Amino acid sequence: MKSNRYCVIMAGGIGSRFWPMSRQNCPKQFLDILGTGRSFIRHTFERFTNIVPLENFIVVTNKRYKELVLEHIPELKPSQILCEPIGRNTAPCIAYAAYSLIKHNPDAEMIVTPSDHLILNEVEFTRIIESSLEFVRYRNALMTIGIQPTRPETGYGYIQKSNLEEICKVKCFTEKPNREMAEAFLECGEFLWNSGIFIWKVRDIVEAFEKHLPDHAALFSGISEHLGTEREDKAIQSAFAECRSISIDYGVMEMADNVYVHCGDFGWSDVGTWGSVYQHSRKDKYANAMSNEGIKVYDTRNSLISIPKEKIAIVSGLKDYIVVDTPDVLMICPMSDEQNIKSFIEDVKYDTGDKHI
Repeated sequence: MKSNRYCVIMAGGIGSRFWPMSRQNCPKQFLDILGTGRSFIRHTFERFTNIVPLENFIVVTNKRYKELVLEHIPELKPSQILCEPIGRNTAPCIAYAAYSLIKHNPDAEMIVTPSDHLILNEVEFTRIIESSLEFVRYRNALMTIGIQPTRPETGYGYIQKSNLEEICKVKCFTEKPNREMAEAFLECGEFLWNSGIFIWKVRDIVEAFEKHLPDHAALFSGISEHLGTEREDKAIQSAFAECRSISIDYGVMEMADNVYVHCGDFGWSDVGTWGSVYQHSRKDKYANAMSNEGIKVYDTRNSLISIPKEKIAIVSGLKDYIVVDTPDVLMICPMSDEQNIKSFIEDVKYDTGDKHI
């Protein structure tokens, strides 16, 4: 059975919320932001190696990151890296993998996962993935993994489940809510965080594209004969130039009537902000999270401080701050202002171009 299992790792994002550490030439998924000794994408790969055969991994990434992927996952062959010419969100990314895979193995079962998430309880995670694979194997079902919420988080999408079973049909998806709505979701007990992890048979997701995103289906089925040949790059450039940028959630999952959710609780976080890095980092007695021993703090509390290993930093008088130092950029801002990082990037880009981006 395992020979039909495939893991598709989506690794094309630029991780702008982690600037100035995450850059266009080396984004978040290739960094060890949490100080574990391994990058996010390496963790993701290793998480699935006991579920999926090595030869059945596929990484979809921007063409500029192909060599980085092979550097972080040297076990893969270059042919296992699918290169997007431009970013077009998750639906085209998944379509590229699905139409490539169905040509190679029409009986394939696909696990689709982001490359940059944190999972603390990998034993429970593996159980849920195995259970989901078993469920979709004998049904025309599109499965997503929902996470039991622990707080009224406004940075995640939500899934409303139809009953209290571990696997059940999805009632609806809700994009990132405001604080009041997130609190209502938490109190209601029917809502889960949307992890962005999916499980389905390749036949079923291709059928879903044909039904709900026919323009994407036409583009990728139209170049199917070129996939896996020397003409693939040119064909993919043409397809991505024409296809709409749209998420798989909005384009397929919210429209389909065969969507199920597997409820999970395995220490998941998308580690999407510096604030979430702070939450998951080891802290000193004053609740400061510091990247190395070269940081000396005085009258400083509840702050995240990250500097290069070879540097010394003296930080005094800060509370609830983010300090990130790199060889060419220093960012100091209140944690409450981290949603402004994209504005910081735009201003720097306006002044100096892409040099520091």
